Amino acid sequence: MEHVVIIGNGISGVTAARHIRKLSDKKITIVSAETDYFFSRTALMYVYMGHMKFEHTQPYEKWFWKKNRIDLKKGYVKQVDTKSKTLYFAEGDKLAYNKLIIATGSKPNKFGWPGQDLDGVMGMYHKQDLENLETYAPNNKVCKRGVIVGGGLIGIELAEMLSSRGIPVTFLVREKSFWNGVLPDGESAMINRHIKNHHIDLRLGANLQEIKADENGKVKSVIIAETGEEIACNVVGLTAGVSPNIDFIKDSVIETGRGVKVNRYLETNIEDVYAIGDCAEQHEAIDQRRPIEAVWYTGRMMGETVAQTICGNHIQYKPGYWFNSAKFFDIEYQTYGWVFSKPRENETHFHWKHKDDTKCITVCYDKNTNQFLGINTFGIRMRHEIFDTWLTEKRDVDYVMQHLSEANFDPEFFKRFEKDILSAFKNNLITV
Repeated sequence: MEHVVIIGNGISGVTAARHIRKLSDKKITIVSAETDYFFSRTALMYVYMGHMKFEHTQPYEKWFWKKNRIDLKKGYVKQVDTKSKTLYFAEGDKLAYNKLIIATGSKPNKFGWPGQDLDGVMGMYHKQDLENLETYAPNNKVCKRGVIVGGGLIGIELAEMLSSRGIPVTFLVREKSFWNGVLPDGESAMINRHIKNHHIDLRLGANLQEIKADENGKVKSVIIAETGEEIACNVVGLTAGVSPNIDFIKDSVIETGRGVKVNRYLETNIEDVYAIGDCAEQHEAIDQRRPIEAVWYTGRMMGETVAQTICGNHIQYKPGYWFNSAKFFDIEYQTYGWVFSKPRENETHFHWKHKDDTKCITVCYDKNTNQFLGINTFGIRMRHEIFDTWLTEKRDVDYVMQHLSEANFDPEFFKRFEKDILSAFKNNLITV
C-alpha cells in the first residue's frame, strides 16, 4: 500500500491528509514535533485571553484520526533521504515513505540581536510560545511590562493579549507608521491612533538594539537603538515576521530558496516530494501574489490541491483573488483584490473614514478604465463572494460604489454607511 507521509500538522498538512483519505485508501502518516493533535493556530490568542481552553482550538475529536486511518507520529525530522525515501528523526528512529509532503510552516524571524535567546523572549506562533507566555507573563505582578518588536499582525495580537491581563506594553515598530508597507497612509494612521487609544506605548521609527539579562539569565530590559533608552521589561515578543521552517532540508537535494521551491502543481524538484503552506515558495509568479504566503486559507487550498494530484487528478494550485482578514484590537480588517500601500502608475485610491475614527474603506481602481481592482475595509464587514464576483466580472468602480450595500455583511441593526460613502465618492470625483 502506498504510504504518504506529511511533515507538519498545521492547516495545510491536515487538509491534505483529510482529502487524500476522502479520495483513496492510501496509508497516511502525519509527523509533528509541536503537538499531538492539529489545532487552530489563529485561536492561540483567545486561549491566553481566557475566551476558550486549548482543547477548544482542536477542530477534531481524538477519535477522528483513528476512525479515518490517519496515523499520528510525534517526532522531530532531522534528515530527509530522498534516494531511499526515508525520514530520520532526532530521536533515533526512521520512517519510510512513498510520497512526501513538506508542510512545516514558519518560525519567527530573529536578526541576531544580543539576548534574543534569553528566557522570556519568544515569538507568538507555536503552542510552546503560549506556554512560555503563561510562564513569564501570567499576570501584571510577575510581568511588569512586555516589549513587542515588530509591527505586523502577530505583534498587534500579542499587544492585545498582554493588555487583556493588565500588563503594560511597549510596541517597537521600525517603520514610521504601523504596517505602512501594506496599508495606505490613511488606514495606517488610523491604526496608530487606535493602538495608542488602547494605552499601548507605541514607538514608531524604533529599532531594537539589545535585550539585556538579569543575574538569572532572564529578560530584564531592552535597549532602543536610536536613543539608547533602556526599557525595563520581563517579556520580549519577537514578531518581526516569519520565515519558512525548513532548516532540516537545507542540506538535502530538495531545492530551496527562502522556502521549498515548488511549481504550480506544488511539486518540488524531486519526484514524489511536495511542499505546501507557508514553507512553500512558488517558482512562477501567480498574479501579484508573493512567492510565499503565510495565510490560513491559502494553506488550506494547497492541501486540497496536492491531495488531488497525489490521488491521480493532476491539477494546478489556483488561489484566486487575494483576500485576507485580521483584527486590530476592536477594528476588524478585510481586504479583497489588490490595494497596495501606494497606488501604482495606472491606479488611484478613494479613501473614506468615519468621524468616529474606527471605520474606513479604501477602494483601488484603474484611473484610465475605472475598473475596480480591490478594497480594504475597517470596521465594516463585507461579503467575500460579492467582491469575488465583481472582480471576476471586471466591474467598474462606479458600479461597485452604487451597489456597495449588497456586499455588506454586518448583522441586523448595525448602522449602515453606504450612502455616506457613495456621497463622499461622488464629491471626491467632482472636486478632483
